[in-house]
Amino acid sequence: MRARFPAFVILLCVAGGAGAQDLATTCQVASTYDLTVRPDALVFERADAAPRTVRMHDGALDTDGKQVPLRPDEQDRVALFERQVRNLVPMAKAIANDGVDLAARAVRDEAATAAPSAVSDGELDRVLNARVADIKRRIAASQSTRDWQEDAMRAYAQEIVADVGPILTRDVGGQAMELAMNGDLQGAAALRDRVANVTTGGQARVVARLEAALKPRIQALCPSIGQLVELQSGLHDAAGRPLLLVERGG
Repeated sequence: MRARFPAFVILLCVAGGAGAQDLATTCQVASTYDLTVRPDALVFERADAAPRTVRMHDGALDTDGKQVPLRPDEQDRVALFERQVRNLVPMAKAIANDGVDLAARAVRDEAATAAPSAVSDGELDRVLNARVADIKRRIAASQSTRDWQEDAMRAYAQEIVADVGPILTRDVGGQAMELAMNGDLQGAAALRDRVANVTTGGQARVVARLEAALKPRIQALCPSIGQLVELQSGLHDAAGRPLLLVERGG
């Protein structure tokens, strides 16, 4: 069964921010569930083992379509668990939005090193701004962590890096051709190598910058995430199995 970082915090990793494994290490918690945050309920889902579906709303708990009888104190804990998750989501999305901005700035810095003129004419900024706006729209609209698993996050980071590739290639290509025609083959090759360095190694450098910038903010949420482990303690599914939506030990 594959462990995932808790669904309500996976949003923090958008655009290649700190990886899920690093986050699990940071807060020492993990989950095997995907989460969908609906207006009427939280829905946790997984395919590997029962309970496959867990639904929470206003102190009520259903697992695999069956209502779980709860004492009043258990209802209170379920309600608090739901409220805690809903409170975490906007904070996570805010960090994710900042992560997108940080990623775009990091990519711009990479591009400025490889091809300064591509930055100075404004084309690169227009492309980056459009990509940032698109990813932020996806963050705002997302209700399910299926949109933000590790593979998806890496893809978003690659989208940002890949956007600048054609711009740099066009910008440097003309300069390199001119150098080559004037007999400076070494200079032409050096220009092309600078672009290749951005498109092939740029993502790793962008991710490293995001990890350094966002990790302290992620750590600040760890106590709230840890409280979820305590709130679910003693709760069971409809078949009497302990409810383990969030688990310590990453």
